[in-house]
Amino acid sequence: MADEQQARKVRLDLNGEIFQKTWLQLDKSERDRVTDTLKKLLQLTWDQLYRDPGLKWEKVSSIKPPQGIDAIYTLRITRSRRATAYRQGDFLRFLTIEPDHDAAYGKK
Repeated sequence: MADEQQARKVRLDLNGEIFQKTWLQLDKSERDRVTDTLKKLLQLTWDQLYRDPGLKWEKVSSIKPPQGIDAIYTLRITRSRRATAYRQGDFLRFLTIEPDHDAAYGKK
């Protein structure tokens, strides 16, 4: 059963208001890099996402997750930016796109 869960494809939820606002405010080349990463994510299983060295999926311990969410994670969305998100079933639900690495961890 656990193997079957890990073999499931990642599904994306891009409806987070802050995520959308930030994404749409990026310059075109950076927006395109985010889109490329999202396309990549749609091709991956959850196990592949967890292990992908380019995405660098990491649990954020310095931010308390909202009620009903087990944990917040970050992943590299472009070379210079990280996104915050959480897993809910097969969905990767995006919360933010941060301007730099430290901001994704609640530091600054």
